[in-house]
Amino acid sequence: MNVRFDLDPSVTPALRDGICTLWSDVSNADGAVGFVPPVTQDDIRPELLRHLTSMAEGRTRLLVGRDPDGRVLAAAFLTLNDHRLMRHWLWVYTVMVHPSVQGQGVGRELMAAVADAARSLDGISGIRLTCRGGTGLSRFYASCGYKEVGRVPDAIKVADGDFRDDVTMWREVA
Repeated sequence: MNVRFDLDPSVTPALRDGICTLWSDVSNADGAVGFVPPVTQDDIRPELLRHLTSMAEGRTRLLVGRDPDGRVLAAAFLTLNDHRLMRHWLWVYTVMVHPSVQGQGVGRELMAAVADAARSLDGISGIRLTCRGGTGLSRFYASCGYKEVGRVPDAIKVADGDFRDDVTMWREVA
């Protein structure tokens, strides 16, 4: 699949709408990106606005993958630490690959682009992310060079009686 990744693209209305569509499509395909299906783009927009505000304030960077027609197929938000003892690593949030291209290597390309982006930032030597247990995501991230460094049992409630572990993963970058 031919996907072009850009760090810090201009946030145009088309890009904003593309990310919102991606986020709702991933969520409705049971993706673990902060929502439980069913969701609408109206459900997603307030959270997207929080991410965009953080970007405007310089605390978050956006990595987006698009096909040759400009359709948003993948995205991840890289959040910088403002704590003076933790500025050497960043968080990766809301990692998304459109369901129509999952299993085609786009997720691996996205995570490689995340590592490249982290390397390009002054002083960043590590990446931290969390994922929802019971989804297979920790195996995927491990195959991308991350290692599990922590787990909080039953920290995520996805439905009545359905609790999942919150898994913390780490990758060093050099």
